[in-house]
Formats: sequence, C-alpha cells, structure tokens
Amino acid sequence: MNAKKHASPGGAKENLWMHPTLRLTLEIITALGTIASLSFYVLALCGLVAFLKRNRQNPHPAPLPPISILKPLKGTDPEMWQSFLSHAEQNYTNFELIFGVSDPADPACEVVARLQKQFPDRTIKLIVCDRALGANIKVSNLAQMLPHARHEILLVNDSDIRVEPGYLQEVIAPLADPQVGLVTCLYRGEPASTLGSQLEALSIATDFIPGVLSARFLEKGLHFGLGSTLAFRRASLAAIGGFESILDYLADDYELGRRIAATGKRIELSPDTVTTFLPAYTLRQFWQHQLRWSRTIRDARPAGYIGLIFTFGLPWSLAMLIAARGSTWALILFALTCALRVGVGSATASAVLNHRMTLRGIFLLPLRDLIAPFVWAAGLVGNRIHWRGDDFYLKDGRLSKSKLQNSG
Repeated sequence: MNAKKHASPGGAKENLWMHPTLRLTLEIITALGTIASLSFYVLALCGLVAFLKRNRQNPHPAPLPPISILKPLKGTDPEMWQSFLSHAEQNYTNFELIFGVSDPADPACEVVARLQKQFPDRTIKLIVCDRALGANIKVSNLAQMLPHARHEILLVNDSDIRVEPGYLQEVIAPLADPQVGLVTCLYRGEPASTLGSQLEALSIATDFIPGVLSARFLEKGLHFGLGSTLAFRRASLAAIGGFESILDYLADDYELGRRIAATGKRIELSPDTVTTFLPAYTLRQFWQHQLRWSRTIRDARPAGYIGLIFTFGLPWSLAMLIAARGSTWALILFALTCALRVGVGSATASAVLNHRMTLRGIFLLPLRDLIAPFVWAAGLVGNRIHWRGDDFYLKDGRLSKSKLQNSG
C-alpha cells in the first residue's frame, strides 16, 4: 500500500506508456501506416512498369512542324550556358528560341546575347517584358512573349533545363495526334555539392517522380503538366483563355495542364527525360523549397496532400518497430518497407531517369525520409511562401501580397 502511495510521477507515466491497451493501439496505428506505405510503393512500381512498357517509339510526323520555344528568365541558374546550348543545338529543322526578361539589366541577358552571337543563323529573340500583368511574373512574361512567337506549336520550359539533341523530335511527336493537347517530361535533378542540394535531388527522384507515375497509373493518364516541358498548340492555349487565365497561379505548369485536360484533350508523358541543375541549397534553403512546394500541392490537390501521410514508409515502420518493442513481425515489416523504399527509389533513378548521381546518394534516403513528415506537417498550416526573392500568400492556388490572406 505504502509503495503504491509514494509512487513517483515518472513511474505513473511509465505505467501509462506500458499499458497494454495504449501499446496495442500504437502498434495498430503504426502498422496500418506502414501497410499503407507499402501499398503506395507497390503502386509506384506499377506506375514505373507501365511507363517503361509502353511503346517508346513515337512516329515522328513528316515534315516536322515548326516550333516556338518560350523561355522566361530571371537571373542566372547553375549551368545556364550549357542548358541554352542544348536547345540551340537541337537536331530539328525549324524552330525559334524566344527568351523573356522583366528587367533589361537582368544578368541573363548577357547569356542570351552570347548565344545569339554564337548562332547567327538561328532565330533567337530576347523580349523585354516591362509590364507586370499578374503576381506570377514568369507567366506575365510568357503572355508578353507570345505575340513574338511565329508558330502554332509552342514549347515552354524552365531556364535551367538541359536537353538531349533529339529532345524536340521526341516531345513534339505525340502532338501529331489531334486528341493530344499537351506533352510534358519527367526530369532528374543534378545536385551541387551541398547536403541540401543532394537531398533535393533525392526528393525529386525517389518521391516526386514515383508520385507522378503513380498518379498517371491510378488516374489512367496525366491530368497536369510539369514545368520541365510543356508542349502544346496555340489553339489549346487559346481554348483555356491564354496565359492570362493563370497569371496569379503559383503552380502555373500544373494549372496549364489541368485546364487543357479539362477541355477533353489528353496529356502525354514523353519517354524523353531532361535535367535540371539545382542550386547549392543549404539545409535551410532545402527546407524552405520543400515547404513552398508542400503548401503549393496542398492548395492544388488537397485530398492528394492529405494522402501523402500514407507514403512515409520509413518513419511509419520505425515508429511501429519501437511501439512493438522489436517484435519479430514488426522487424519483418520494417525490413520489407526498407527494401521496397530503396528498391522503388533505385529503380526510378536507374530505369526511368538514368541518373547515377541519385544512386550514389541513396544512403541519404533515411535522413530525407525522417525530414519529410515534418515538412508535411508544416505544409498543413499557413499560406505564406517565399518565391524568387519575394514573399507571397497562397490562397486557392493564387498568389497575393495582401497580408489579409495570411493565415500562418
């Protein structure tokens, strides 16, 4: 009796933690989270196989249609010159390159001038877009660049994208089918030497790309675009109200694809993959970039964002292992989760992206996965984001500088 009367508060907490009902509840919850994550990994593998199995030889239309490539710029990116070169040196008969900047003193102008000098026979234009038509300056620039494009087929991609010599032929081929409204591409991230940059590249290859392939498999096709490549007809753009209809959207690539898909046209995922060169992110910058995209995804696809909690296999299985106190069944599920997680990431990096750099950094996957739930939780609340040097507030996919919309 006396011993029970004088039990310490710490002992009471310990007894509560060891209570069979609580322990069983934690085991069940974490086991269900682990099983859900395993299901996602299987779905990702199905999406990967479906992508690889399809006919990768699209018939190239003859003659190949002329293309206007629109590249909005702001400042310089890593490897920008080599990325521009890869576009100017395309094995394609008739195309033009149109660059757009908001500020004539932008340092990217010097890179474009150098490109014009090296390729005098190419049609390479630099347009100064001196009006801010909306909160998304990139889309504002695109709207002002469009009148200078001569061709019906348009291709938009980011300034840091590097492509292979046959890129245009591969990407444009599906547009020979009038039912195809937009073609987009997967991409690999080439990291700098910093830990934050390597974690970002790993996130692209092992989380973002499997997520895209899973969505494509589950939804029987893509219903959004990726900023690495957006190829479409001028008529398709006009059908959704032009670039002006997405002037205030942060995820302009997603929104452009979603709206074209809503007109009844298909979105095709090209077999060609491209490369983006990542900045030398610090860990803080990595966190900020991940948080920005988490809030963007939450705003664009809220149900899908909530579902992301069931994709954190390593954290779930680790929590399960602790809750089950190392039980044999928990060890087996934990090992299976680790194997599938690494397997999906490695298969995506090697078979889809052909990216050895990701394979060399796969040992960082546990660190990246332990950070992910915290990014997800932070993304659930607040709508303030930092993008290209400015602070914005995000509401219903739209950008605003009004503090009246701030909820976090």
